[in-house]
Amino acid sequence: MPRLRLPRTRKGQRRAVQAIMLLCVLALLPATWMYMVTGDRLRTTADAPRTEVAVVFGAGLWDGEPSPYLAHRLDAAAKLYRSGRIEVVLVTGDNSREDYDEPDAMRAYLTKRGVPDGRIVSDYAGFDTWDSCVRARKIFGVRQAVLISQGFHIRRAVALCQAAGVRSYGIGVDAKHDATWYYGGAREVFAAGKAALDAVFKPDPQCLGPREPGVTRALAAAGK
Repeated sequence: MPRLRLPRTRKGQRRAVQAIMLLCVLALLPATWMYMVTGDRLRTTADAPRTEVAVVFGAGLWDGEPSPYLAHRLDAAAKLYRSGRIEVVLVTGDNSREDYDEPDAMRAYLTKRGVPDGRIVSDYAGFDTWDSCVRARKIFGVRQAVLISQGFHIRRAVALCQAAGVRSYGIGVDAKHDATWYYGGAREVFAAGKAALDAVFKPDPQCLGPREPGVTRALAAAGK
């Protein structure tokens, strides 16, 4: 394997330093954009605005049950429902194969914690954050929502949903600072770049499909 050699001349070294600085600036631009877009849109479960719909993003299953990270998100949604701050929960996650169904596991978890089944709407094609945001707007007709995720992900979720046409507020739930948390935080540095590209070019989700009336019906049942 060839060894990396530094430039020997001062001019070459100066150009190398400038190139590295430029790369660092470019790498930080997407994260800067996210912070600017979401600066005044983060809340807690205690001061979340009263909004008809909350969107909970999938975060993996353990033996068919919500992972601890996903459970924290769902607990926050259930708390918002019980306090009367939301009327409907849109659970969005991966159901790309028969033996893996995030939305149904999320629904079961919420119903056990007091959220009526009729107030839960499932999006089975929320394969990533952008897909979930676009589908919330185009498929389910959501125009405004409270988004629920971990702190390291919530800014990206809010920025992307804003770009997709959903007026959004974000709730970043607490999480244990374990290996998964550090991995998630590091991943966001790279995910910010993709998020910026999604916001600019607005690609269609992997699966779009026809409009679904689930959210409208659930709100009608709630008397909205």
